[in-house]
Amino acid sequence: MSTELPSLQDFLTYRLHRLNKLTDRHSSAAYASELGLGVGEARCLAAIGQFAPLWVNDLAMRANLDKGQASRAAQMLVERELVQKTASDTDARGVVLKPTRSGKLLWKRVMRLIARRNNDIFGCLSPGEQRQLETFFDR
Repeated sequence: MSTELPSLQDFLTYRLHRLNKLTDRHSSAAYASELGLGVGEARCLAAIGQFAPLWVNDLAMRANLDKGQASRAAQMLVERELVQKTASDTDARGVVLKPTRSGKLLWKRVMRLIARRNNDIFGCLSPGEQRQLETFFDR
């Protein structure tokens, strides 16, 4: 073991991954218990509600999911009548997603939960520190 290399837990990527796993676990439990949604469904509804109309191909990127997860979650939202899937006006092969009336109502609840979780995680930082962290992430 070389003393020139830092310990694994000192790497920023390792720490970010651990933070991600911890927050995902807690967020997933909150989505399920408070909203009756899986984490993929909640992320997709958040993205569709924010960016609608949204092409299915763009959903994975916006929801931070792989294409298969995004497709399955979107279909579940369609089946629950929270999202409407329509053929694209510009591309006969494309499909566009938009929230339904009930989807918009649930989207607001999802966004409130996300805001609360964000505060739970980053509330220990001052507003200035939060802006600084956002600047670092943007960079």
